[in-house]
Parts: sequence; structure tokens; C-alpha cells
Amino acid sequence: MLRVGLTGGLATGKSFVGAVLAELGCRVVQADELGHAVLEPGGEAYAPVVERFGGEIVDDDGRIERKRLAAIVFNDAGKLQLLNSLVHPAVVEREEAWMQQVEDADPSAIAVVEAAILIETSSYRRFHKLVLAVCSEAQQIERAMARDGAPREQVLERLRRQMPLQEKKKFADYVIDTSGTTDETIEQVRRLYESLRSENV
Repeated sequence: MLRVGLTGGLATGKSFVGAVLAELGCRVVQADELGHAVLEPGGEAYAPVVERFGGEIVDDDGRIERKRLAAIVFNDAGKLQLLNSLVHPAVVEREEAWMQQVEDADPSAIAVVEAAILIETSSYRRFHKLVLAVCSEAQQIERAMARDGAPREQVLERLRRQMPLQEKKKFADYVIDTSGTTDETIEQVRRLYESLRSENV
């Protein structure tokens, strides 16, 4: 089985690339979804996060209110690092378990894990191939503002905290440029899929 990491920067279109890969036949999981799962009551990170960040992040149903948690860590690099240290190992465990399930079911599968910080956490080393979705910074800003309803300054602050895409390119085996039309991006992903299939022998 071929293990593929799919990453990018803020609003570079990695989820779209993942969706096209899934349509073409890859098995795809989003680390964000696993991150939400480990923060659910009973999830591996739930108790440690509530213990460290306090009961004010919990809503009336006993669930972690992710927006409240995000507000706490957004402007505090130390708290963000703490949160990642509590959540990330549990997410990696779930990714590994998922990939093992995929391999057990279909040894010839292409398993794709879509995650934002594969390079920053050195998680990319767990994969045979790394795919990077990129676009211009102007498009990142425009897309993030439209998608998240976030003010421009907040988007710029998030971008400043991320590893530059040019730096990430040094780690990537494949780069998908999503700055063109949807059809142009899909065509690039089709070529990527054919290349991955040829690697997976």
C-alpha cells in the first residue's frame, strides 16, 4: 500500500485535491476530522485538554466548544503548542490505525492523509510520498476570508504563523497549483493519481 501525505497552507485547496483523489479511487481521511473526534467526550484528548484549559471551554452538553478553545490559543504560541502536544499524538495514532485498516482491506490501495501541519511536525516522514497544494498568497487571503468569514487582518495573522509555501515545496514530491481554474486543478490531480498508481507496484 502507498502512504501519501497531502498538505498545504491556509486555503490552498488541499481538501479539494483530496476530494478529487477520493473520486479517482484513493482512500482519503482528513486529520481535522480525527482531531475533532479525539476532542469529543471520551476521546483520547478530551480530558487532558479540559484539565489544562479549564471548564470554560466546555458547553452545556459537556462538549469542548472549539471556537472558545481557538480563541484562547490563537494569539498565544505557547498555548497553541500545548494544545498541539495534547491533540497531535492522538490524531497520529488514529491515522496509523486507519492506514492499517485500509492496508488490511486492500494491500494495493493508495491511502491519503490530508493534514495541515505534516511538515512542521515532521509527520511527513511517515509517508512514502508528500503532495503539496499551493496557490498565490492573494488567493489564500481571498479564499480564507470568503470561507471563514474572517477579517483580513486575522487571515494575515494566521498566514504569518505558517511555514511559507516556498519552504514547504522543498519537502514535497508533488506540487498541485490550485491558482487556476477548477478544471486545471482537476487535470493536475488526475496526472498525480496516475503517477501515484505507477509508484504503487
